[in-house]
Amino acid sequence: MKTKFSIITALLLGLAAFVYGQAATDVKKGAEDTGKATEKTAKTTGHVTKKAAVKTGEASEKTGKEAGKVTEKGAKKTEAGAKETGKATDKAAKETGKATEGAAKETGHGIKKGTKAVGHGVKKGAKKTEEVAK
Repeated sequence: MKTKFSIITALLLGLAAFVYGQAATDVKKGAEDTGKATEKTAKTTGHVTKKAAVKTGEASEKTGKEAGKVTEKGAKKTEAGAKETGKATDKAAKETGKATEGAAKETGHGIKKGTKAVGHGVKKGAKKTEEVAK
């Protein structure tokens, strides 16, 4: 029985070693396959990321150019508006000057007229005072 046990034990040990060796080979092959798949995925991800970065850069450049055009257009409109405001202010100042000059002439005329009237009244008053005094 001892010999029978030894042969069976030896067979079992040999079979266990074979299975263990086969399992190690399978694990090694699985690890290699995983490594290859990871490398491929990393390369693909890198390529896609690079493409996206280029497209983002192009879009940013285009947006920047468009923003510059809009800003320039706005600046031109602001400048034109400022010129129009300047013209309107100048015109209003001239009209105000004319109106002030006219008002001053009318005031001067009124004062002159008033002075004459006062002078005439004073003369009349002086004559009356002279008559009363006599």
